[in-house]
Parts: sequence; C-alpha cells; structure tokens
Amino acid sequence: MKRRAFTKQLSIAAMASVIGHEIVFAEHLPKNYVPLGLKDPDPFKLFDKDKEMVVLNDKPWNIEAKAHLLNDDVTPNKYMFIRNNGRIPQNIDASTWILKIDGESVKAEKSYSVDDLKTKFKHHTYQLTLECGGNGRSEFDPPAKGNQWTVGAVSCARWTGVRLRDLLEDVGIKSDTVYIGYHAADTHLSGDPYKEPISRGIPIEKALQDETLLAFQMNGDDIPLAHGYPLRLVCGGWPASASGKWVNRLSVRNKVHDGAKMGGSSYRVPCEPVAPGSKVEDSNMCIIESMPVKSLITHPKSGALLKEGQTLHIKGHAWAGELEVSKMEYSIDFGSTWQRCTLQKPVNRLAWQHFIAQVQFPKKGYYEVWAKATDTNGKSQPMVLPGWNPKGYLNNACHRIAVKVV
Repeated sequence: MKRRAFTKQLSIAAMASVIGHEIVFAEHLPKNYVPLGLKDPDPFKLFDKDKEMVVLNDKPWNIEAKAHLLNDDVTPNKYMFIRNNGRIPQNIDASTWILKIDGESVKAEKSYSVDDLKTKFKHHTYQLTLECGGNGRSEFDPPAKGNQWTVGAVSCARWTGVRLRDLLEDVGIKSDTVYIGYHAADTHLSGDPYKEPISRGIPIEKALQDETLLAFQMNGDDIPLAHGYPLRLVCGGWPASASGKWVNRLSVRNKVHDGAKMGGSSYRVPCEPVAPGSKVEDSNMCIIESMPVKSLITHPKSGALLKEGQTLHIKGHAWAGELEVSKMEYSIDFGSTWQRCTLQKPVNRLAWQHFIAQVQFPKKGYYEVWAKATDTNGKSQPMVLPGWNPKGYLNNACHRIAVKVV
C-alpha cells in the first residue's frame, strides 16, 4: 500500500510512538518490514497533528485546521495545514541532500549541500503567512473542483533559513533573469517518474526580497517531513504553492517558469471579472501573486453562548499578502454598521497581525460576529463571496461566527 512505503523510513522508536506501545522483539523485525499496526496509520499521529484537524484527502494528503485551532500567535505544527500535490518523498537523508541551481540565466550551474547552506550563509528568521490559494474554495457556486478547503488552509509559523537572494548572488545570475522555478523530490500520484506533481516559481523581484528564504527550520526545529524537510522555499504573502517543499533544484529562468501547475487554471484566475460558470480563454488567465486582504476570528469558537449583559472577547488574525492590514472592524448587525478592533502591527513584514475586541450585545437573541480587514491600499474584504473563478481561488469574504445571548 502507498502508506507502507512512507512508514519504512520511521525508526523503531517512531513506529512505537505511532502504534502507541513498545514493539517487543523489535530487533527481530525483517529489514523494511512494516508492522501490521502501521498498515493503516492514524494521520494525526503520522503527521503529529491535533485530532480536531480535518482530513480532506489522503491521495495526496491534504489536511486543514478549524478556525478556533489557529488561535496561537505563531502557528505550531499540530495546527498547520498540509497541502500536497503528489506523494511525500521517502527515506530522506539530509546529510546527502543536494540543492542544484541551473537554468538559462545562471552564469554557471552550482550545487549546495544542506550543510553548505547552514554554514556558508547568514541565517535569517521570519514569521511568514502561508495560505493555500484555494482556501475558502468550498463556498464557490458553481462549485470548483479540488480540495474543498473551508477557512483553515492558512498558517503563520516562524521559518529559519538563508535568503534566496544571498544564494543567487553566490551562484551568479544573468541580467536577463525573469523567474526562479523550483523542483522537488515529491513524486507524481500516477507513479510516473518523469512527471512532476508541481513545479512553480516566482518572479525575480519576489526572489530577491529579504523575507524569501530557503528554510531548514520551522519554529526552531527541523522542518517536519510533511512540511518540506529538509529544505523548503518560503515566500510569505503569496499562495503557498510558491513555497515549494522538499526542494532539490532551482532553475534561474529567462522567461516565466513553465513547470507543472504554472499554466491553465492552476493557480491562475481570470484577469478580468467573469460571470460564474464562464469558460475563460487561457490568454485571459493571470498568475496569482500577492494574496488578498483577509481575516479570521479564532476565539471564541463559532456557536458561543453568552449570558445577557456579558461581554464577548474576540480575537483573531488578519493579513494582506504583500501589504499590511491598516484597519480591522467587526459587525454584529450583518454588516450594516462596523466597530473598530484593536489591531497590532506585524512582528515582521509578511506576518499576520493580531486583533482583539470587546463586543456588547443589546439584548437576548441570535447574532453573528463578522470580521473585516482593510489593507494599506484601502481595499477591504468583501462581505460575500468575491469574483468567481474556475478553480475557486482567492475567497477572502468576511469570516463570521455565530453567537447566542441567552
């Protein structure tokens, strides 16, 4: 079975941890034998996730958080969404991992080990917001194909690594460089070794930003396997598909990267608004770059009960792609009027921002608390689903929770 290969790389101690008991006589296990107790592994144990996380797909693995699980200022691994396009690579040995730099616009091909990156370049740490371009897809009508993400395909972990800019400077790139494309060690679901599940890229301007990293740590530890161990490209503020996992090759391109899932309707939306259900010509599709302004109420959980006269303390996060959030508001009358929240500055560029507010309700009854963020360009979240697109990307409609005052 497909999961069996994944478990082969686990140590005896790790297998025992997943099973939940010591494996007695483990020293007699045949090489590459997978104990029966691991044939159908618990994904929450396998990926060290909280059991309230929601598995959307296991071929490939795609798992999201619920809004109230994302209440931490820095997202811990147990609440981080997993978005995969292919099979997670097996038997990774970081000590032999090689990152190759090639492409039409590189002055000379060059390779680095993970140790080279860790010892020859300055380390940088940033807290960076990563959100799947399809987060919120489940609300689109007509429905869009793909994992039906609700609101939980977003995270803001702390990433440590080297700046891609420093690496490109060390390699040497030509003046005609347009794009940096990534390639990785995950394999296609079909099993075809010549097919890449995904190979996306970023314009050179994004590659040269201070916060664009080749990361080897997440929240102070080695990056968990499901999140890209041992090396991940991290491009905060852009759809998370630009942050390639298990990266083993970067191509310096003199044109827009043409890897897998760079064309068609993959991570592209109509350049101009279209009617729902429209068929859009390929020439009228544009690559998603900066994600739109958005917010999430993470406390309390939707469905909260309050006593009459009690104040509701709400908390959440807001982010705005390449920009900052300049204003955060809430409404309890379905968007008729809005009240200001207290909004913090980000800890660094491209990190999400925290907001709080104390909400009073005039009498007993059912309410909804709606949250609306506005970015530094004055753009606010729409109260309803934004423009339809074929793959259901960029849903940044106001988040809302239900509240009953009794």
